[in-house]
Amino acid sequence: MRFLKPLLACLLLLAIADLAPKGAHGALAASVPPAVEGRILQWPVPTAQTARDPVADAEGNIYFAVAGADRIARFDPRSAQFREWVLPEGTKPHGVAVGGDGKIYFGGNGNATLGELDLRTGAVRAYPAPSAASHPYSLALDADGNVWMTERTAGRVARFDRTTRTMTEYPMDGEPYGLAFDRRGLLWVTRIAAGKLGSLDPGTGKTTELFLGAGSKPRRIALAPDGMLWVSLYGTGKLVKVDPAANRVVREYPLPDGPNSGPYSVNVDARGWVWVLEFQSDSVAILDPVSEKFRVIRLPDKQSGARNANFDARGRYWYVATTTGKLGVID
Repeated sequence: MRFLKPLLACLLLLAIADLAPKGAHGALAASVPPAVEGRILQWPVPTAQTARDPVADAEGNIYFAVAGADRIARFDPRSAQFREWVLPEGTKPHGVAVGGDGKIYFGGNGNATLGELDLRTGAVRAYPAPSAASHPYSLALDADGNVWMTERTAGRVARFDRTTRTMTEYPMDGEPYGLAFDRRGLLWVTRIAAGKLGSLDPGTGKTTELFLGAGSKPRRIALAPDGMLWVSLYGTGKLVKVDPAANRVVREYPLPDGPNSGPYSVNVDARGWVWVLEFQSDSVAILDPVSEKFRVIRLPDKQSGARNANFDARGRYWYVATTTGKLGVID
């Protein structure tokens, strides 16, 4: 019963229209994104030891990793109930992906594995990465349902073939961090220490790179409905739009809370609006790419530690506040 009442019933926030940057072609249009209700609900997570990386399944359940306690957690929004699965000690899960067949995958940041949780039986399997010091970090699924993960300290990305249960690594230096596929099936990877994006063609192994600036520290990346990629630059407080076909930056947007806002997670909704978690300022900045105007939604808590987020099938935006130990949603 202790999780049935949200800490915060709702919070209505106003649009901020005067903080938008200018694009490459001069002054911006005066319009702002159509209204986002901005209602925030939060629940305390049962184990608040570095909870992170939420992801939704097709039924709307939210899964996330609890790195400090070696657990995978699930939240059912319909009943407001949590459930946890205990993992082998030292797993330190990072990144979660829903396999679509009753399997949940996660990176074993502490034991250099890809983990698999069978929701039907509760069984956990660990598939060792070829590089023992890999520290798996972020996960993504390709069109065939195979699992890809970044191996940050090993300077590689890895592909796990779910049919053969084998893993293949590809070199990708500069601390590969976030990853996403474009429309052509190419894998794009942020390389946080190198200030670059890298692309990998899984069919040929061919790679390209795109320099995003010294000190840019690109963290996360997302594919938009129009095929463009959006990247958060943690080091400079900016959001960039990338044309993957041309391998070039199309637009650069300073974020509303400035160069020290700490843009972390970036997600794009079905309308093409770009949502960016500003880690240092405890806010979510929403960009309408048509008007090039931002709206800012302030999170309820200061120093919340919110760093990663995802949409569910209904378009609700879920985040985990790692420091304060709360799961939140914005309608």
